Amino acid sequence: MPTPNLTSLRQQVERMVGPAPWYWKTFPPIRSLAGQNFVWTHHGEQGPLAYLVSLALEQEPNQPRLALNTYCRPFLVPPNFLGVWCPEGRTIRLTCFDPDRLKAFELGEIAGWFKQSSDRMYAATAPLAEFEVPLAMSVGTHKIEVPPQMATVDELVVPTTFPALSNDDPVFALFVFYLQAGLVEILPQKWFTAAQYQVGRQWISRAARDPESHRIFGECFGAGTFLLEEDGCRLAEWMQKKS
Repeated sequence: MPTPNLTSLRQQVERMVGPAPWYWKTFPPIRSLAGQNFVWTHHGEQGPLAYLVSLALEQEPNQPRLALNTYCRPFLVPPNFLGVWCPEGRTIRLTCFDPDRLKAFELGEIAGWFKQSSDRMYAATAPLAEFEVPLAMSVGTHKIEVPPQMATVDELVVPTTFPALSNDDPVFALFVFYLQAGLVEILPQKWFTAAQYQVGRQWISRAARDPESHRIFGECFGAGTFLLEEDGCRLAEWMQKKS
């Protein structure tokens, strides 16, 4: 395997999609099959729309068609669909939307609603497809039923909390979805334990695979950016560490 180019990986981390609302500027630009451009808007940290991130047509920014609550992450579903994944109770939920079909709604419809709700997203149009995977899946690779609308996605690396029995057990894992193949691989992050890190203040916020070296790299919020060993479970080195 080629040696990872750490300079390149550091630059890639800055562009890597992270959770709403903190990383909303990393969300991918959306262009629909009909050629319509969509834009993301963060609605600030005060008031009834605090921390809300919405998606709207470029020419109609005040008429949202999708709203995302905390911890949602959008991703592209080739050729022109929009996927969103988020934690949903004790599962990871993955959804797929056709941007051209999304209906506009008034911001007033959801003012204050997300604050009182555990729902992670709001749309006036049902998703084309969706499925859930339980967080309690065992370590290893599992077959999953992937809707055909989402089977164009090659790989999606999903950081999530992981049930730990002791302070020395991993409290985070990477769920690596191979949607084309209908598989998910569970990689416990053996280096990230309650004994070593301040869980809650520090957490794995985003991760991806380097297409050159095939090693997984990413960001641990509050700690720095990291590169994993080839097994995807152990820390190889910090690319940039926070003091």
